[in-house]
Amino acid sequence: MTLLRAEIKDEEHEKKLEKALKSMTGFTNSYLKKTSTVLCSDPTIPSVVIKGLAEHKVSLGAPLCPCRFYDDKEKEAKDGYWNCPCVPMRERKECHCMLFLEEDNSFAGTEQNIEFETVKKITGEMS
Repeated sequence: MTLLRAEIKDEEHEKKLEKALKSMTGFTNSYLKKTSTVLCSDPTIPSVVIKGLAEHKVSLGAPLCPCRFYDDKEKEAKDGYWNCPCVPMRERKECHCMLFLEEDNSFAGTEQNIEFETVKKITGEMS
C-alpha cells in the first residue's frame, strides 16, 4: 500500500514538473525576444537551467535561479531577488546562468527559441 502511494506521489510530481517545464520553456522564449537576448550556443546549458527553474517552481512555488547556492531556498524564493528573471538580469542584462545572453557574449548562439521537446530530451538523458 505504501509503495502505491509513493508511486502516485511520484507520478503527480512528474506531471507538475512537466507542466512547469513547459511553462518555463515558454517564459524563456518570450523573455529572449523581449530582451533581445539569445541562448547559449550549447543547448545543454539552457535546457538544464530551464529544468532547474521548473523544479524550483514546483518545489518552492517560484522559479528561483538554479545556478546559485542558497542557505535557505524558501526564504530566497519569497524574497524574489533571484527569482527568474533575477534583478541583475532585469536591471543590467547580467545572466549568471547563461540563459539570456547578449549577442556579443562569447558563448552566445543565434537562437531566441528552444523547443520544449529539446529541453525534455536533453534533461531526460541526464537523469
